[in-house]
Amino acid sequence: MPLISQEEIVHFENAIYLPMVLIVLERDRLLFEKGSFKLNRPYLELVEGAIRHVQQELKETKVHMRKHHMKMFKGARDDTFTEFVFFHGGYEDHRRYLNVRLRNRVEELLRMYLAMANREMR
Repeated sequence: MPLISQEEIVHFENAIYLPMVLIVLERDRLLFEKGSFKLNRPYLELVEGAIRHVQQELKETKVHMRKHHMKMFKGARDDTFTEFVFFHGGYEDHRRYLNVRLRNRVEELLRMYLAMANREMR
């Protein structure tokens, strides 16, 4: 039996991925604001809608983690892996994530949040 449940791992992983998604969206918003688009408002509205969804989910994740005394730290990083250390229930769990996996998951989440914002705009 794992020391930290899979349910809690989901919250730890949200704490990893959601800030990365926010960084991408914030950078993209700047590009749309400064870019030479004929009509940039639809793009900005889409990105800002996605940002709102990510911020809300990240807030819920942080509240859950604080309430359940969960902590996470970024460990060692190299060209291939990034390590994260999870603390919960008296246990310490070191997990290494492939950097490619991190990027691919952020891309998946980006698509999901943009789709959510798009549905909201209709």
